[in-house]
Amino acid sequence: MKNLLIINASPRIERSVTRSMTKFFVDTWIKTNPDHTIYRREVGREPIPHVSELWISAAFKPSELRTEAEVDVLKVSDQYVAEIKAADVIVLGTPMFNWSIPSALKAYLDQVIRANETVKMRPDDPQNPYRGLLRDKKVYLLFSRGNAGYEQGEYFAHMNFQTEYLKTVFKIMGLTDIQEVALNGSAFDPGVYEQSKKDVYLKIAEMASNDKRIEMA
Repeated sequence: MKNLLIINASPRIERSVTRSMTKFFVDTWIKTNPDHTIYRREVGREPIPHVSELWISAAFKPSELRTEAEVDVLKVSDQYVAEIKAADVIVLGTPMFNWSIPSALKAYLDQVIRANETVKMRPDDPQNPYRGLLRDKKVYLLFSRGNAGYEQGEYFAHMNFQTEYLKTVFKIMGLTDIQEVALNGSAFDPGVYEQSKKDVYLKIAEMASNDKRIEMA
């Protein structure tokens, strides 16, 4: 059995571009993975707590030394971390907000990038201070952007704080098998958007349908 974790970061429901993308991925993926469990984390539609001073104190303290309040403040984080650890495949759908990611997604990532849970800190090696603790998971990043031109070498590449940031944080947690696709132009150019949509959905279908074959190779 394979466990699929779907993370939706858009606050929209019916009009969400990325929710449609993640749904299409799931619908395609289950055809080649009939024995599966799907977990959903609705980051864009639920209150994600921000890291606090108490949270920091608790996260960097051995579990057996935590106070009741410290145990309580980590409960949401513990749940998010457990979901990521249990997943074989992680699909994140997120729009670009102000050239980066939605604040709720940033708050979620702050909850799951946890010392001694998803990453090991190595203060004795300041040039390579992080060792990811997660292994053997595939990550699919499904992006939407109102405009085009954000890919490497294009005219807005210097304003893309979405792609490399997300790839970096997953790699820091140990996840290096990452594929991405972006649906561009929804806000500015209907022609660009419709062509991008056709290309993107073909790529999503390829990624989702190939996942089983890659596992068995």
